[in-house]
Amino acid sequence: MSIEVRTEHVILRPMPPGAAAILPADRAGSAGLVGASLDDEWPLPDILDLMPTHAKRSDSEAAFGVWVIIETDANAVVGDIGFFRAPDEAGEVEIGYSVIPSRRRRGYATEAVAALVRWAFDQKGVTAILAGTEPDNEASQRVLRQAGFEVTAASPAEIRWRLEPGAQPG
Repeated sequence: MSIEVRTEHVILRPMPPGAAAILPADRAGSAGLVGASLDDEWPLPDILDLMPTHAKRSDSEAAFGVWVIIETDANAVVGDIGFFRAPDEAGEVEIGYSVIPSRRRRGYATEAVAALVRWAFDQKGVTAILAGTEPDNEASQRVLRQAGFEVTAASPAEIRWRLEPGAQPG
């Protein structure tokens, strides 16, 4: 798969299912398939739990799964972003993302979300992008606001967000 999205500081690539299949046992092999080194902090436990499911995807299905966030200067995976599933019948997809602690507060999540949103809206059938944040995760909420998302629901457990084509800035 040769999909790649570049921003000023990061490169986004769909995680090859083969790379997901061999994590965490073979980090060097996985890095080779990803095309970048894996920072020692990556993957975080939440994304590691998704690797067995992502490993079952075909290469063509991987674009609506886990993507890696590669720090351009270090050519190292420093986070992940992606979709929980392919677009549903209404054309909606849900996005999620994380950056390892040592690389936070550098704008990587903001760049990655904006870039993947643009990519998603260029795909056939995508009509809206959804997201969820914990109520106390102000950094993630800031990222979504900057990308143009709007709050659609809030509860003590989660804030729900939505973005439609044309609503994102610039």
